[in-house]
Amino acid sequence: MNSEKTLITLDETVDRETLIHQSVYAKKLRPLLPSDAFEPDPSKLTILLINLGILLLGWGIADDLDRWPVYLLWLYLPLAVIMGNSIIVLLFSSHDLMHGSVQKKSRLTYPIAFFGLSMLLMSPTQWKTLHNLVHHNTTNSLADPDRNYLQQQPDTWGKWIQNQFVPSVEVNPLWFIVGMAGAWAVHNFRNVSSVLLFNDKSVDYVTAAFTVSPKDRWTIALECLGILGIHLSILFYLDFNPIKVALAYILPIAIGHAGAMFYIYTNHMGCRMTSINDPLINSVSLRVPKIFDILHLNFSYHTEHHIFPSINSNYYPMVQELLQIHYPGRMNLIDAGQAWRLLMETPRHYKDEVTFTDSSGEMSVNCSILEEYKG
Repeated sequence: MNSEKTLITLDETVDRETLIHQSVYAKKLRPLLPSDAFEPDPSKLTILLINLGILLLGWGIADDLDRWPVYLLWLYLPLAVIMGNSIIVLLFSSHDLMHGSVQKKSRLTYPIAFFGLSMLLMSPTQWKTLHNLVHHNTTNSLADPDRNYLQQQPDTWGKWIQNQFVPSVEVNPLWFIVGMAGAWAVHNFRNVSSVLLFNDKSVDYVTAAFTVSPKDRWTIALECLGILGIHLSILFYLDFNPIKVALAYILPIAIGHAGAMFYIYTNHMGCRMTSINDPLINSVSLRVPKIFDILHLNFSYHTEHHIFPSINSNYYPMVQELLQIHYPGRMNLIDAGQAWRLLMETPRHYKDEVTFTDSSGEMSVNCSILEEYKG
C-alpha cells in the first residue's frame, strides 16, 4: 500500500510554477471521496439557528442593562464575546448554506441566508454573485474583487482605506486595530455601492468591479433596506441606550467582524496572483487549534473549500489528506500565527503577479516568501 502511494506521489509531483486549474484537482480527487461528502448536511442549519438564538437571547438580556449597577456591567462582557462568536458562525454557516452544502434547494434557503448574513451587512443576492460566481471562478486574478489592489491602480478612497486597514509591513497599529473590526463593512460597502450606483466594470475604487442583472440590482437594493431595518430594529429595542448599544450591539459586531477577518485576511492576501484558478497556489489553509475548527465549521481549510465549494465541510480534512498524498508540498498549509507573521512582514499591493510592493512602489518582495513558512 505504501509503495502504491509513493508511485502515485512521484507520478503527480508538479512544479509550483505550473498552474493547475481547480477542475483538474476536483476531477482527480472526487472519486476518492465518499458519496456522503457531497450530501447536504442539515446539522449546519441547526447550528445557524442556534447562533441566531444566542444573539436574540443576548439582546433580551441587554434590555435590562440600564438597571444593572455600573460596577456589574463587566459581567455582560463574556456574553458579548459569545455573541461575537455567533456572528462569525452565522457568516460561515450561511456561507455553507449559500454554497448548497447544508440543504437541497428550498424556499427556506433564501430567508435563512438573509437573516444569517444580516449581521454581516451582506445582501444574499450580492453574496451569490460576488462570492459564489465571481470570487470562486476568478480567485486571486485580475477579475477577483477579493484580491489585493495593484500598485498601479488609481489612488482612490477605497484603496486608501485598504492601505490603512489591512495587515502589512506598512500598517499603523492603531489603524490596524480599527481595520480588524471595520474592514468587512468597508469591503462590503465598496462593492455594494459599486453595484447599486454604477453597475459598471469601469468603477475604479474597488479592486475589481463586477456587474449584476437589473433584476438582481433591485433585489440587492431592497435587501440592503431590509438589513438596515433589522439593525434599526435592534437599536430601537435597545432604546438607543449608549450602554446597551455599546455592549450588546457594537461590541459583538466588532468581535464578530474581527474574528471573520482573522481568517479572511489569510485566505488569499499572502499568495501570488494566478491567471489560471489554481487553489493550491492562490489560497491558504491554516493550522489552528482543534476547538476553532469545531466552532467555525472547518473554515481554516480554505484551499480544500476552493476545490470543492459545495462539499460538506466535515470532509475538508479528508480532502487535505488526499492533497498531501497526490500533490505533496504543493498546497499552502501553514500555522495561523505564521500566516499572520507573513502578512505583517510583507507589503500589500501587487507589483505584478508574483511580486508584492508597498503603496509607493519602492519595495519588491517575491510572493514565494510563503514557501519559507510552510512546513
